[in-house]
Amino acid sequence: MIYVNPEWWEPENLQKNWLREFYQVVHTHKPHFMALHCQEFGGKNYETSMSHVDKFVKELLSSDAMKEYNRARVYLDENFKSQEHFTALGSFYFLHESLKNIYQFDFKAKKYKKVTGKEIYSDTLESTPMLEKEKFPQDYFPECKWSRKGFVRTRWCVADCAFDLVNIHLFHDASNLVAWETSPSVYSGIRHKALGYVLDRIIDQRFEKVSYFVFGDFNFRLDSKSVVETLCTQATMQTVRAADTNEVVKLIFRESDNDRKVMLQLEKKVFHYFNQEVFRDNNGTALLEFDKELSVFKDRLYELDISFPPSYPYSEDSGQGRQYMNTRCPAWCDRVLMSPSARELILKSESEEKVVTYDHIGPNVCMGDHKPVFLAFRIAPGAGKPHAHVHKCCVVQ
Repeated sequence: MIYVNPEWWEPENLQKNWLREFYQVVHTHKPHFMALHCQEFGGKNYETSMSHVDKFVKELLSSDAMKEYNRARVYLDENFKSQEHFTALGSFYFLHESLKNIYQFDFKAKKYKKVTGKEIYSDTLESTPMLEKEKFPQDYFPECKWSRKGFVRTRWCVADCAFDLVNIHLFHDASNLVAWETSPSVYSGIRHKALGYVLDRIIDQRFEKVSYFVFGDFNFRLDSKSVVETLCTQATMQTVRAADTNEVVKLIFRESDNDRKVMLQLEKKVFHYFNQEVFRDNNGTALLEFDKELSVFKDRLYELDISFPPSYPYSEDSGQGRQYMNTRCPAWCDRVLMSPSARELILKSESEEKVVTYDHIGPNVCMGDHKPVFLAFRIAPGAGKPHAHVHKCCVVQ
């Protein structure tokens, strides 16, 4: 299985690079079941970019690299005129020709249906019984007058093993200055509330409980106050206020000596640290101690060890595949998480063969402001019924 979750990009410039890197992951891992979850589908300028979506979908479904996947389901929330429901989420599922008897759950009829052929569902998804979709209430994030954040859930049965796949997009940090004020930040609390809502929703009493994988753009951020204090331990801080409102608009951290060199400049949408290598050295693992948002859910969600650099915010300059933008503190926004029971589905290798991979895609190539993250694994034999077969799976975020 492969599960992948990318945030969408400006189609004309980056689609070719993105697909090439994606197809390379497919070629390397050869998954039998593949789930691809996209957020901000159509890009930030979705009203003008939606026309490119059809081209992307057709390419995926008809490309030579995907020719062995003879069944597919595509769910695209494209109805941007519906302020009440629009989430800009896109979920793709591909089934290899070697897989037999794969079923998808009908949430209205409350029964599984065999998956055959290739089908695309778009525009409004509210009437589609093969998924559940919700947009978070406006009062979850009142700063954003029209937030597209929400989730889409599908349920599958592979090798006699049932599981939910949840495509999710949580709230971002609206201001670096506000995020810096408290530890944890107010935005962390908003994400905590929204993720808790999703988890409660998918294990409520309406349907039988099954294992679940939740993957998408969680917008998890490093604890800003702790990161700044660590990066600027020897610095002095200068506060710049707006002349008319006295509101803090900029924080400047300077070295105490060395000609008072500027180490960090912090504004609402500026995080400019003088040495980006700290986020890339050893894949940024020294900063993982500040990645705290998932700890609240330690009894409900499991994640494999992270061994790739922060997935956001990368430069969208096509020649700067490894460079971060100076807009936000780099963070592991894009994740593949799972329930404790889902963890047991993943095959534990007793040999030296690496059968589980959790990594990012396109490390040296411009993939947009987010690097896609993927989890490739095998479903453990016997995870469903005693004589279940092993199948390779892949999740791309």
